[in-house]
Amino acid sequence: MVIQDGQVATLYRWLEEGLPGRSVVFSGAGISTASGIPDFRSPGGLWARFDPDELSFPRFLASAQSRRRYWEFYRENWKISREALPNAAHHVVAALEHRGMLSAVITQNIDGLHQQGGNSPEKVLELHGNMWEVRCLSCSRSYPWEDIYLRLEEGRTVEDCNCGGFLKPATISFGQSLSEKILEEARRHTVNSELFICIGSSLVVYPAASFPQLAKQSAARLVIINREPTVIDHLADLVINDEASAVMSALRDLLHI
Repeated sequence: MVIQDGQVATLYRWLEEGLPGRSVVFSGAGISTASGIPDFRSPGGLWARFDPDELSFPRFLASAQSRRRYWEFYRENWKISREALPNAAHHVVAALEHRGMLSAVITQNIDGLHQQGGNSPEKVLELHGNMWEVRCLSCSRSYPWEDIYLRLEEGRTVEDCNCGGFLKPATISFGQSLSEKILEEARRHTVNSELFICIGSSLVVYPAASFPQLAKQSAARLVIINREPTVIDHLADLVINDEASAVMSALRDLLHI
């Protein structure tokens, strides 16, 4: 695919003309593929080897066998993701924040690459949690993910917390409720935005995918940057079908950052 210079120039103009701090970035798996983290749904992704239904939150709570399967999944996830570094798209999003253009980054991703790429942690709203945190579901005590990963690599099981509660990565599993606090904060930034930029999301996972529609209903300009068409492209003011890293690199050149 070839990026249309006019499309990126339009995005650049909207960012430059916009009110300070009134733009929001909404990111999905496609912003991190250039960092070496495959989309779970892509060919060869983790969902090709693990059944999402087996990893649901109710099953995690219900049986030790399901919890073992869940930790097998996370051992693979950590192995794939632990060497990943932020790519050009992450760095440009961070630069937009530091220029005072962004009020927030709302992300479906659990990889922490926005923070690693330079975004302020308090500006990043992780709808689905963060894979580099492990907590007890009962007392909320934190455990280093590296220690858990080492146990799994050595073929040992993950023990329960000292309080007797189950340990789990601080991510949202199927059937688990999203944080109401984070959802409300994301809604607030969305309805107050004048430019809402979706990067690398297929926009099919709800309730996260409802935010672009909410932004449009709140009179924001909606931009969708994704390799493939999405189901709400018809609502967007601008659609750029290309790799997130390529588009954001082109935007970086216009912004001179």
